[in-house]
Amino acid sequence: MRAPARLVLSLTLLGVVSGIVWALLAPAERLLVVAEHQGVVLTTESLHRFDAVAIFVGIGLVLGALSAVAVWGIRRSRGPGAVAALVVGSALSAGVAALVGMGVARLRFPRVDSPSVGTIVAMAPGLSTAMVLVAQPLAAALVYLLLVSLSPHDDLGVGDGDGGRDEVATGHESPTVDAEERP
Repeated sequence: MRAPARLVLSLTLLGVVSGIVWALLAPAERLLVVAEHQGVVLTTESLHRFDAVAIFVGIGLVLGALSAVAVWGIRRSRGPGAVAALVVGSALSAGVAALVGMGVARLRFPRVDSPSVGTIVAMAPGLSTAMVLVAQPLAAALVYLLLVSLSPHDDLGVGDGDGGRDEVATGHESPTVDAEERP
C-alpha cells in the first residue's frame, strides 16, 4: 500500500478513536419531563450543546495539528501528495469521528421511552452544525503550511542524501564555496 493511502487509512482509524473519546467526554443535556413527549431544558443545561461542539472541535484541532507534524516528520513523503492525503484523511477522520461519537453517545445515554411526568432524562450529546467537520482538516493544512514555510530547503528537506547540495533543474550541482576559499 502506498504512503498516501496508508496515511488516509491511519487518520480514518484515528477518527474512530477520537469519536469514542468525544462521546465519553461530551456531557448530556438534561430535561425535565413536563408532559407526555414534552420536556423543558433545565437551567444551564442548554450550555452543554456548546460544550459538546467545543470538545469535538478541540479534539479535531489537536488531532489535525499533531497529524500534520507527524506527516512532516516523514521526510521522503513531503510535498503536495502528502498534504493532499493529510487533508483528505483529516476530513474523513472528522466525519468518522462524528458518526462514531454520536453512535457511542446514544449508547451511553439511551433514549427513554415514555418517561413519567416530573422525571429528569438525559439526552445524548450531538453536533448541532456540520461546520465542526472543517476544524481538523483546516488545522492540519495550516500547521503543514507553517512547517513548509519554515523549511530552509527548496526541496522541503526531502533531498537524495547529497550532503546538502541543491541541484539546479539542469542536473548540475550548484557551486559551493569552502570556508578556506572565501576572501
